[in-house]
Amino acid sequence: MFTGIIEEVGHVKSIHTAGGTRRLEISTPTICENLGIGDSVAVSGVCLTAIDVTADGFAADLTAETWERTSFSRLAPGTSVNLELPLKLDGRFGGHMVQGHVDGTGSFLGLETIPDAQDCWLHVEIPSSLEKYLVFKGSVAIEGISLTVAKLTGNRLSVAAIPHTCNVTNLASLKPRDVVNIETDIAAKYLEKWMNRNADPSMAVVESAQK
Repeated sequence: MFTGIIEEVGHVKSIHTAGGTRRLEISTPTICENLGIGDSVAVSGVCLTAIDVTADGFAADLTAETWERTSFSRLAPGTSVNLELPLKLDGRFGGHMVQGHVDGTGSFLGLETIPDAQDCWLHVEIPSSLEKYLVFKGSVAIEGISLTVAKLTGNRLSVAAIPHTCNVTNLASLKPRDVVNIETDIAAKYLEKWMNRNADPSMAVVESAQK
């Protein structure tokens, strides 16, 4: 479980393919101090397992599913990625509940400076399948960053980003039409499941067994 509060921006060192599996190597000098083999780590919002850890980086294996369904398909050596270690039980919950399970990808449209302010608008085009899970002032994770929905016009999602967010994440490195990871609020998906339970045969079986 993560919070969407980015701890460090790492950089792709290399991507190797062997036997249909890709191994992603990330250069990151700081978080490795608290990362061990087998530990989870969120890379631009995707929960991965560290299979090798050194003093200045780590490696993780990617399945074909992860590669195809996330923004990882645009990764290349030097690409900036957002990094976050899992939330500790005794830690402070600073963002919102982020699982690291990407729901889909969007298209980065750009950062727009807000007149007479230091903040900026972050605009992302989202797939129609995710629009129903987003609400005004609701939570959304973009590239693993905990953000709040400020505007939603059709398939265009806008959030307000403060300078700090842009400075400590990979947002400033993105180019128009870059693919970005999106994770919607898990509560919306559970609510949809509950509302549609009568149309789901598996739910009907469960409810029948409980009576």
